[in-house]
Amino acid sequence: MNAPADPAPSAADPAPRPAPARPPLRSRTVLAAAHVVADPRAETTPDGPAAVDWDATLAFRHHLWSHGLGVAEAMDTAQRGAGLDWGAAAELIRRSAAEARAVGGLLACGVGTDQLPPHGASLADVRGAYEEQLGLVEDAGARPVLMASRQLAAAATGPEDYQELYGHLLRQAARPVILHWLGPMFDPALTGYWGSGDPDAATETFLAIIAGHPGKVDGVKVSLLDAGREVRLRRRLPGTVRCYTGDDFHYPELIAGDDHGFSDALLGIFDPLAPTAAAAVRLLDAGDTAGFRAALDPTVALSRHLFQAPTRYYKTGVVLLAWLAGHQSHFTMVGGLQSARSLPHLRRAHELADGLGLFPDPELAAHRMRTLLAVYGAEDA
Repeated sequence: MNAPADPAPSAADPAPRPAPARPPLRSRTVLAAAHVVADPRAETTPDGPAAVDWDATLAFRHHLWSHGLGVAEAMDTAQRGAGLDWGAAAELIRRSAAEARAVGGLLACGVGTDQLPPHGASLADVRGAYEEQLGLVEDAGARPVLMASRQLAAAATGPEDYQELYGHLLRQAARPVILHWLGPMFDPALTGYWGSGDPDAATETFLAIIAGHPGKVDGVKVSLLDAGREVRLRRRLPGTVRCYTGDDFHYPELIAGDDHGFSDALLGIFDPLAPTAAAAVRLLDAGDTAGFRAALDPTVALSRHLFQAPTRYYKTGVVLLAWLAGHQSHFTMVGGLQSARSLPHLRRAHELADGLGLFPDPELAAHRMRTLLAVYGAEDA
């Protein structure tokens, strides 16, 4: 069976349109972790190297900036370590930084160790890899996000190794950085990060690193899917250190906050939710917390669906929604991860997103969803 063709183009095949970014949100710092758009015409394999459609990828960054959101670049949503190799990530950082400068867009970029082989790296290797990437991000003029390292998790023998290595990086950083704590539900290779499988002990090491380097940490990005733990951590942070929630299950309550404080945001779910999320936070800017919750609470069901276990495959749903919304002309991912979720899962993602009014052209979205199902003989999946 031949899949039906798209109707006349509407939002497909975008190209970057540099225009001034909308003024950023005032009451919270909000970064959307952005996906990359693969080049579907490239001759590639899941083993890489990645082939990126640069025009469509950068156009999506302009979409996020146009709503006043910042962009968290080259993070796990961009498939770092899951299809996007360091060579492509480095080019992505350089290109996005140039676009951000052109329009005044807020940009933070992931610093990791993924240029190293998966196994066998020493602590010295890990340190050198971090230094290389930190230098590139700082040279690009972006705020660094020190991402959790699979190689460090494998090489470290206890909390002292984390304290020594992160201390070295923080001392040499030219500007305050964001520390990233990514839980094993997002990447099983990060189990026991900060030197302990006990989250309470890991938290103490994490806080000790921050306290030992005043003025060097802009904030912490916490992706543990545990709202209570995040709130307890948030209340113990020094007053100058932000807590950027990465909790895609509880983000409305964490961003709204309580009498003791609130979380800023660095979230993968804000990739597909950009217009809704920005409009909701502008209600917070106006002091309307109830309106913020009323706007954002209904989106949680979609987020929980996209981020359901195995959570690391959430990127498949994110890219599906970008295709259905017309931000790209195909549903192909680097590393072949478009196959990482089932057809019923993807169909449910479409239904939930459509119910939220996320698609600029609902007919285009429905047509593309039917096309995808038809290709696999699952029209009534």
